[in-house]
Amino acid sequence: MKITYVARKVTLRDNFKELVERKLKKIEKVFSDSAEATVVVTLEKNRQTVEITIRDGSMVYRAESTMQEMNDALDKVVDLISRQLRKHKTRLSKRLKTGSLDDLYVDDTAEFPVEDELSIVRKKQIPVKPVSVEEAILQMEMIGHKFYMFTNSETGEINVVYVRNNGAYGLLEPSKND
Repeated sequence: MKITYVARKVTLRDNFKELVERKLKKIEKVFSDSAEATVVVTLEKNRQTVEITIRDGSMVYRAESTMQEMNDALDKVVDLISRQLRKHKTRLSKRLKTGSLDDLYVDDTAEFPVEDELSIVRKKQIPVKPVSVEEAILQMEMIGHKFYMFTNSETGEINVVYVRNNGAYGLLEPSKND
């Protein structure tokens, strides 16, 4: 697994990088050889945030934790990703080790100035691959978002799955205006 480090307002020591590699090695066997992990460490006042995103084929696993110590946050993040993998083990076994990493996410992290309440502060471009509704829900859970946009493999249309306030899932489909 290829690991990329991003440090924001902090300098990462070699012993932290070695610790990350040791911890990710434990779950590395689940992923294909082309899997890529991005470890983002951010220092904000006395709190340290560790975020790990693992991309493998069409699957994305993401976890984030903020604590006073970087190593504690790392432990929590690896635990969260391991829990995601265990939770979805049967569904993942069908989908892992297939797909292309290159098509997964194109992220434009350019920040726009906040001028009023309706200004856009972040813009992301994602390819909307044809997937089933079940796989879209799985992807949404893996990245920890409350919604996920995708091309429905059955209808060929752009759809959005989302988590409702009661914990159930919803599906938004375009309507045909006559």
